[in-house]
Amino acid sequence: MKTSLAAFIRDTDTGREADAILRACVHCGFCNATCPTYQLLGDELDGPRGRIYLIKEVLEGHAPTATTRLHLDRCLTCRNCETTCPSGVRYGRLIDIGRDLVERQAPRRKFWGRNARKLVRSTLLNTERFSTLLKFGQRLRPILPGALKRGVPAPRLGASWPAPRQKRRMLVLAGCVQPAVAPSINAAAARVLDRLGISLIVAPESGCCGAVSQHTSAPSDAIEFARRNIDAWLPHLDAGVEAIVMTASGCGVHVKEYGYYLRDDPAYADKAKRIAAAVRDISEILGGEDLSKLTPAVRAKIAFQSPCSLQHGQKLGGVVEEILHKAGFTLVAVPDAHLCCGSAGTYSILHPVLSRRLRRNKLNALTGERPDVIATANIGCLTHLQAGTDLPVRHWIELLAD
Repeated sequence: MKTSLAAFIRDTDTGREADAILRACVHCGFCNATCPTYQLLGDELDGPRGRIYLIKEVLEGHAPTATTRLHLDRCLTCRNCETTCPSGVRYGRLIDIGRDLVERQAPRRKFWGRNARKLVRSTLLNTERFSTLLKFGQRLRPILPGALKRGVPAPRLGASWPAPRQKRRMLVLAGCVQPAVAPSINAAAARVLDRLGISLIVAPESGCCGAVSQHTSAPSDAIEFARRNIDAWLPHLDAGVEAIVMTASGCGVHVKEYGYYLRDDPAYADKAKRIAAAVRDISEILGGEDLSKLTPAVRAKIAFQSPCSLQHGQKLGGVVEEILHKAGFTLVAVPDAHLCCGSAGTYSILHPVLSRRLRRNKLNALTGERPDVIATANIGCLTHLQAGTDLPVRHWIELLAD
């Protein structure tokens, strides 16, 4: 693709990066074939190729409009297009650049659009506040009407967490939402790893990974979250911790990119690279261990929903499925397994209509072979899918811990 970037960005690092990404695109359109929003809406500007053209126009000096921003907002950032693209276009990087520019140059968001993002951040990223609101909603849940009731996650009790007794140690990210919604997930990971001779610990000073801020027009806040986590984790790495384990694949793909996001920070660039290099999804940890000690009591028939952040963002498609298969579970076929469920971080909150349509399609695909349980690898996908079905939806590591 030919480019002619405007003077305001041409000679900057961001401009050079964006220019290289744009030039890699041969506008073949293969990406549209696997783009969830293009499939739903049929609009070229709601597919990767169209969004690339919109970003190119902004980079070349054309003033973005509110409509430009809407098309970029509608992107799920599922990165399915990256998996599909024969030219290796780094669309995830480009959409970050484009959204940041458009946010600063387009007309100011209307009241609700502007404040909805602030409300999401102020609620989800404050663990104590979110936990209080969630508990209040769960108390009211029995008397809420159907749609509202499904939107409030049912209580999921915590479970036993082994004391740190093993010589091998790993850190785990607690996160901002998962401890309140499903405390059983990290506890299950701790029990599984304990059986494998690994103690899982939490650095109390760590918190949200920053992904929510990054994708709701607050990249500077995301950087602050990253710095806090880096400061919390580095002493543990220095003390011999082997890895930083992620049980939420959405957090994992973001933390693995800390080195990129802090590349221009002289105080944190090298630290961020070190942290990113230590990050492992829980499936990567188990994939390198002897799993013969894991003998799940019940081997249910599973439909596995591979989150976009796992299969497209981290390129770990098939890893969890292989682990579950080796553990003796039966996995059913899931049509169109590459497509997004519609959760996409805060997408289900900010774009509920599109999100629900994607969830309906995904649940039809997951339940076609009548599984006993739906398994996933990301807390956002878990809560989103559970709101649309009576079939139990669980994190796959919980099935190994039972």
